[in-house]
Amino acid sequence: MGCRERAVKSELLRIVVIEDACVPDPRGTLPGRGAYVHPVPVCLDQAVRRRAFPRALRVPGPLDVKALRLYVEQAQGC
Repeated sequence: MGCRERAVKSELLRIVVIEDACVPDPRGTLPGRGAYVHPVPVCLDQAVRRRAFPRALRVPGPLDVKALRLYVEQAQGC
């Protein structure tokens, strides 16, 4: 979603919406519609800037991405 590059599903991070917040779903088991993004801060920032999450997840309004950003930063060791 962020960089719009294709990748193997195992290289991407699934994201779902829970109570107006984007949360990471690394195991891919949470219910609901999912969207995929590379688990790197640059790709995440591009998706947020383009407002891609509400559109891809089909929810109205802005979404909180704090938990998602924290997960990506910890995974990258930032």
